[in-house]
Amino acid sequence: MTEKITEKFDKKTLAQFYKKSLVHDELAFWLKYGIDKKYGGICTGLDRNGNLLETDKSIWFQGRALWTFANAYKILSERGEKHSEYLEACQLLADFIEKHATDKSDGRMYFRVTADGKPVVKRLRYYFSETFAVIGFAAFARASGKTEYAQKAFELFNKIEAIRMGNVLVPKFNPNTRPSRGFGEPMILLNTLAELRLALPEKQTYIESYIDTLLYEIKKYFVKPELKAVLEQCATDGSVQHEHFEGRLLNPGHAIEGSWFIMKEGLLRNNEALQKLGVQMFDWMWERGWDKEYGGIIYYRDIDNKPGNEYWHDMKFWWPQCEAIIASLYAYKITHDDKYLDKFASAHNYFNRHFPDEEYGEYFGYFHRDGTLSTPVKGNMYKGPFHIPRMHMECMVLCETI
Repeated sequence: MTEKITEKFDKKTLAQFYKKSLVHDELAFWLKYGIDKKYGGICTGLDRNGNLLETDKSIWFQGRALWTFANAYKILSERGEKHSEYLEACQLLADFIEKHATDKSDGRMYFRVTADGKPVVKRLRYYFSETFAVIGFAAFARASGKTEYAQKAFELFNKIEAIRMGNVLVPKFNPNTRPSRGFGEPMILLNTLAELRLALPEKQTYIESYIDTLLYEIKKYFVKPELKAVLEQCATDGSVQHEHFEGRLLNPGHAIEGSWFIMKEGLLRNNEALQKLGVQMFDWMWERGWDKEYGGIIYYRDIDNKPGNEYWHDMKFWWPQCEAIIASLYAYKITHDDKYLDKFASAHNYFNRHFPDEEYGEYFGYFHRDGTLSTPVKGNMYKGPFHIPRMHMECMVLCETI
């Protein structure tokens, strides 16, 4: 395991490490065990060995996996490696989404369906199945040259807009008793639009205008310089709801994910204010989230340092570690401050000491605070080929360009 741990910043070695991890440790596992050649799409409910634990399919993951395989195909093709098996998986995923993801009675997508596409669960307060399908279609269009998928992505984004404006979402909290805002909505829409822009550069003006409104919302309501925190939920005016568990909740991994979305946007636009905002968000939430005793990003924190409520509040999930690795490299790219290399080394080392499964490949997802494994499950409705391969791809490209 020690060969996977770096205490020095060797860009070339790290770029190769991330590429190898992407191809051999991550995507090979999901191609072998997850992609469903009988019904299409991907099954993510797998045990450590790749055996099927759950035949139902997450619609979130049909879109997420489509994005992953399409983006991996494009990035590796640009570096001289052709993986036609990735495009074959993409077509199976895209076809499954088109055939089975949408409830034809109202045009909204399901959250969970059977192996052959029959509806099981529909979550009426979210449109995230749609956003992940948008990024999947957009990435597939770029990877395959099938421009019709870019148009499908844009049409689906317009459906999201109709959902948002149509007063059909079921709010998490009663809007009359406790009106509130959630950080997840503008953050995920920001990423969705950034991916859509890559597939439809002719829509850049419209997309960046929309992104600007999301950035304004994030900064106005969720970024709290006086508290040195990024809120996960707030009142409609942006104030902290101190008297409630949810109102005090901080999700460091989520906020750090949003921070690198903003840093990346700032770099793309050469906008120093956005770069500074993203770095500041990362600084605050690293301080809030990094476990100084055991290492790793803790799942939840309380803004008033009161006891955690959820039973998993102090666990170490796979995805917050990925976001911290990515964000620390973006912060270094922007600032050239070695303290971010120290953070990167800490996050990279923690992840690679705990999460890789050396025996069967792929990565574990759930550890207790002290680093002991909670469950060897490799996938479920939320964990599959997305956060980890995205981290591999982002870091590979960053290590090549810093």
